[in-house]
Amino acid sequence: MRTDSSGDSVMEDLEALFEEMVSQQRAKVLALARSLRPNLTDDDILSPLDIPELADDGRFNYEDGILAGLMSARIAVRAHFRWKQE
Repeated sequence: MRTDSSGDSVMEDLEALFEEMVSQQRAKVLALARSLRPNLTDDDILSPLDIPELADDGRFNYEDGILAGLMSARIAVRAHFRWKQE
């Protein structure tokens, strides 16, 4: 397992970057969802197909897809670094 400071620093920087990007996109998705249906919570948007206003809105689906992509990229980067460390 690699523990040198430069590798740790890169991973910490990537984690911080992904956290910022995911947080911003999650806020954007929630704001868009609430513009369509004001009472929605964070948990509600986890199942957008159950909410017709969200399921039928192209803008929401696009922004939600970007969020899913960012989360997938974060997982892929984590897996890559773990695999390289073993």
